[in-house]
This record gives sequence, C-alpha cells and structure tokens, in this order.
Amino acid sequence: MTGIKIISTGATAPSKVVSNDDLAQIVETSDEWIKQRTGMSLRHYVTEEENHTGLAEKAARIALERSGLKPSDIGAVIVCTVSSDYFSPSTACLIQGRLGLPNDIIAFDLSAGCSGFIFGLETMRGVLMSRGCKAGLLIGAEVLSKKMDMTDRSTCVLFGDGAAAAVVVPTDGLYSSVIGVDGDEEMIHIKSPNGLIHMDGQGTYKFAVATVPKVIAEAVEKAGLTYDEIDHFILHQANLRIIESIAKKVKQPMDKFVVNIDKYGNTSAASVGLAFDEAMQKGEIKPGEKVLLCAFGAGRTWGAVVMEM
Repeated sequence: MTGIKIISTGATAPSKVVSNDDLAQIVETSDEWIKQRTGMSLRHYVTEEENHTGLAEKAARIALERSGLKPSDIGAVIVCTVSSDYFSPSTACLIQGRLGLPNDIIAFDLSAGCSGFIFGLETMRGVLMSRGCKAGLLIGAEVLSKKMDMTDRSTCVLFGDGAAAAVVVPTDGLYSSVIGVDGDEEMIHIKSPNGLIHMDGQGTYKFAVATVPKVIAEAVEKAGLTYDEIDHFILHQANLRIIESIAKKVKQPMDKFVVNIDKYGNTSAASVGLAFDEAMQKGEIKPGEKVLLCAFGAGRTWGAVVMEM
C-alpha cells in the first residue's frame, strides 16, 4: 500500500449560530463589510454546555458509523487542532476512550494551524503503512471562539467553531501529496495557554494567493494529472476571495470548488473536513472521482493532497 483514501466523513457544529449582524452589535462592523471582504455570513460558537472534545467525539462517531467499520478496526487516531480542552491528555486519547477503540493504537494531537487536516492526512498515511493498520480516524476540531479578541474587528469576525472527521484506509490507488513550512511566528499566532488569535490579514492573503497555486500545481503534477482531470477542489475556507483568486490562477470553474465559508467562517483545522463532508452528504463527490484538498495556515504551513474516491 502506498497511499490512502477517505471512505467516510462526519461533521458537526455547535448549536449557537452567530450572524454578521450579531457581531455588529459587539464591534464596529457590518454585514455588508464582512460579506464583501470574506464571503462569510454565519459562524458557530460553543455554548457553556459544549466543548472541543464533545465536538470531536460527535464528528468521529458519525464518520465511524458511516464507514461500516467496527471500533476494533481503528488503529490510529489523530486530532488536528490548536484549541483543545487540555494540553494533556490529548483530545485523541480522550476520543479513544469515549469511542471504545482498541488500547494498542497510536493516538495524538497535531498542531499545524489551518493546514492541520492536510498534515493529518499525510501523517496518518505514514502511521497506517508503518503499523499495517486497517483504518485510522482523522479529526479536525476547533473551538476558536474562546481564542478571539472581540475588540479586534479585523479578526474576530473571521473564525468559528466546528469539527469534522474522516475514516482513512490504506490503498494502492491514486495518491500524491505536497507538504511545506516556512517558519514564521508573526503572520498568525496564539501565544500562551490563554492567548488570543493574532493575524496579519493582508500578509495572510498575499501568502495564500502566492503559495497555494504553486502547491496545487505540484500536487497535480505528482499525481500525473491535469487540472481538468480534478473533479473537486476542496480548499481551506479562509476567505472567498482567496478561493476565487486561486480558481482563476488554475483556470478552473468555481463550480469545481467546494465552498461553505458562508455558513461556518474559518474553522482552521476543521475547515477542509467540514467542506469535504458537506460535499459528500450532498452526493456531489462520487466513487472514482479525483479530489484535491489544500490548506495553508500558521507556521507558515501549507499542504495539498490528491486522491481518488
């Protein structure tokens, strides 16, 4: 086995829905200002009764049930996040216990910012191949509402909470990946356990539109494909204008790009998984189709994966 594929997904979002108008009651902003610059309309925040581990667990249960596999088939759990409930134990260990997964598995959290889900896929590939596992459970989960400076209108309107999970299995089918980092602590960061999100919005935008098309090109070339042969592009949902810019650079129609940023905002490591799950549940992604997933984020990090469904 040389690659991996996703056989099922699951996703969830907190019950509290926050609109642009709601945020306009807190900071100096407006629905029009947010929509024009980001494409966002809604996002979800956890309530006092909800938390990071609970979101991750719910998404994981859905994905596992849809896979048709048993808990005993899972050989690894990786949770991609920057906003877990604990520094220790890891959310992945808590998921192992809550889902009744085997004891002799690898379970850990992974921090790669908004690129987390892509880094998680590539890491899961290595774990599954090295240990000969039947399947792994990959989760992207964030509770960023607890990390926001609500006096900073340039960032507090962007982020939301949510979780997405995927059951991943080894395959000899199509798979290519590109992963990279360029160590930077200023563009996006969360300092200390109780720190808040800092982001250079303009710098992030420039980084994304310059880097992502190159990463996509490399991943597609490694897969031996052309852009036209990719059926679906699932990009990190950071900003609608970024997605539109990338679509133009790779000369592909927007209807091939999955977009749900209007409903969730930027959910960091959960973002790609939430978009993937939505497309799956709508029946837009079909067996045999080729999917490209790509993300960029704090670190600076980036990554892209091409796989066949």
